[in-house]
Amino acid sequence: MGALARDRFERQSGLVPTDRLQSTWATVIGCGAIGRQLALQLTALGVPKLQLIDFDDVCRTNITSQGFLTDDVGRPKVEAVGDSCHQLEHQLDLETIRDRYRPTYQIAPIVLCAVDSIHARATIWRSVQHRCEFWGDGRMLGENLRILVADSEPARRHYAQTLFPQQEAQVVACTSHATIYAANLAAALLVHQFTRHLRGLALDVDATFNLLAGEYVVAPLTE
Repeated sequence: MGALARDRFERQSGLVPTDRLQSTWATVIGCGAIGRQLALQLTALGVPKLQLIDFDDVCRTNITSQGFLTDDVGRPKVEAVGDSCHQLEHQLDLETIRDRYRPTYQIAPIVLCAVDSIHARATIWRSVQHRCEFWGDGRMLGENLRILVADSEPARRHYAQTLFPQQEAQVVACTSHATIYAANLAAALLVHQFTRHLRGLALDVDATFNLLAGEYVVAPLTE
């Protein structure tokens, strides 16, 4: 490893195993509030290859709630996020797909989902649950966050039980009430669980964080 590479990862050594990090890659599905922050944090962390999937374009409200630049307005989100990632790491191997997720797409062993609806999550999950080694799902409504991850069969079974019918979900979409600080925190909690996976540590498979109340709760696995 050269001097530049040592400098790149020096301060996170001992916390993030560089060899495992450099031998994997990640798919981020949904490049909005949480998804954009996920892509940036994974790039900064040192994931060498990133696949971004999103069909949407940037609008003005995305500047405040999702951190896009004014010059990004009107651009496809995957392109705007990809450009920001490349500014962080010029050598990042990047694939952008301006589309909804489709089962025919090849995905990474690490899949992070940040879409708007339970129905979309359930559809994606049915396709990828046996094709990825680590799954992460970030959900946000205002200042309430829920972080779900799975890298084992018990965790996968638990996650499936969180995919309740759409009519049982809150009517308001997560993007209707969103802040950049909550999105950043949700992404950080997901990336933290990813690094625990890399280190072979037990995961908090279902955690909720109520920012206003200052409550962080980890639910037990359900069998």
